[in-house]
Amino acid sequence: MAFEKFKEFPRTFWIANTMELFERWAWYGLFAVLAIYLTGSTDEGMLGFSQSEKGLMMGVVTAILYLLPLITGAIADKVGYKKVLLLAYGILSSGYLLMGTLNSYISVFMVFLYIAIGAALFKPVISATVSKTTNESNSSIGFGIFYMMVNVGGFIGPYMASRLRVHNWNYVFYMVSAAIVANIILVLFFYKEPQREENNDSFSESLRAAFVNIKIVLSDLRYVGFLAIIVGFWTMFNQIFYTLPNFIEQWVDTQPLYDWIAGFSEGFASGVGESSSRTIPVEMIINLDAGLIVLFQVMTSAFVMRFKPLSAMFSGILVSAIGVGISFMTANIFFVLLGIFIFAFGEMASSPKFTEYIGLIAPQDKKALYMGTSFLPVAAGNFFAGIFSGPVYQSMSDKVTLLQQEVAKRGLQIPEISKEFTQNQYYAKAQELMNLDEAGLNQMLWDAYHPADIWYLFTTIGIITVIALIYYDKKVLSKIEKPQ
Repeated sequence: MAFEKFKEFPRTFWIANTMELFERWAWYGLFAVLAIYLTGSTDEGMLGFSQSEKGLMMGVVTAILYLLPLITGAIADKVGYKKVLLLAYGILSSGYLLMGTLNSYISVFMVFLYIAIGAALFKPVISATVSKTTNESNSSIGFGIFYMMVNVGGFIGPYMASRLRVHNWNYVFYMVSAAIVANIILVLFFYKEPQREENNDSFSESLRAAFVNIKIVLSDLRYVGFLAIIVGFWTMFNQIFYTLPNFIEQWVDTQPLYDWIAGFSEGFASGVGESSSRTIPVEMIINLDAGLIVLFQVMTSAFVMRFKPLSAMFSGILVSAIGVGISFMTANIFFVLLGIFIFAFGEMASSPKFTEYIGLIAPQDKKALYMGTSFLPVAAGNFFAGIFSGPVYQSMSDKVTLLQQEVAKRGLQIPEISKEFTQNQYYAKAQELMNLDEAGLNQMLWDAYHPADIWYLFTTIGIITVIALIYYDKKVLSKIEKPQ
């Protein structure tokens, strides 16, 4: 039966899904390692920016990426899907290549923003293509395939990045650019633009109409309240990608995990880790989330189908909050993995329900308008995630900052970190003056400054979100007919 459904989809549906896979391969191939690349020591090929600079860049740029489809969708409807896809891929492929050649904060920030514009051009076109190549009878399985492709690409990209960056960081940028070039080939030779509704309005008129529609939707304060609450989920959710990579890199010893895997298969351990140092790269640990989604999303979705969307969201967000807390709670790699494992199932239970719930509470004649604003809490969540991942993490948990505080407290004379004196040199000099090895320095800072305390903050954000949803359910939805 399922195979018969697959045969119903036209070729353009499969081409669109393949392009989604390659685009997510490229995006997550960079994004999964971006926090490390931006803040790592310059003598290892990274950029040495502060955590605050990292948080600002990742938060602001990614928030803009999720806001721009409001405009780029109107461009695509007016100009045509194929032309916009070629423009998007041209921006993405050139942007990824260029970003790997730059090292000043402003230039990297601007090129990353340029990449975000390309991704924002791509997003509405590929979603619209999938929508227009499915129908009422097969759209559920069609978008299920689409979501699967997102996560397959999101799994392959970080794995490839982890294999390449140990040789040279430039290889990561070559890889993600090549994935986009594959999409240029697909759109040039295989993509057939689906039929679009004729729109005789000018671009400015289309854009004005889009903003008017947004204003209409946001005049529904009940709906705005829901969106504001969900910002909390996305703020917490993004810490897995914004902050956890730095936390693991700075505080967590991954060798016990490598040795444990090697106890079963040395070949598999070297396939996911670095045999020379017997460690597991950060992005491979984070990648557990995408891998679990690929394997268990369908099963989890089938399980939560029996619950109301809001109940599923309560449970899923709470589980995610517990997972985030466990991930940051200790320096034990096995607890980090347990936290990511728990988080992934919370994500699978809650995240798909947001769109479903919006469809249920939207007025029947305005469902499309309401759906069009579902990206707003994602954008805001990315922005706030950048703040918590930036200045908040830097003040509470950043190893460089805490070590600088300890150096000042002891009155030690060590040059400031600069292009001439790297992070690694700073660590080495501190170890020498404090008569500690690397493990001893980490333990001293861990005991003195308690960087794991940041888990209280991230888990609290999730719990407050759950409480706010429960209040919303009792006090707001109780006054109207609740969606079932």
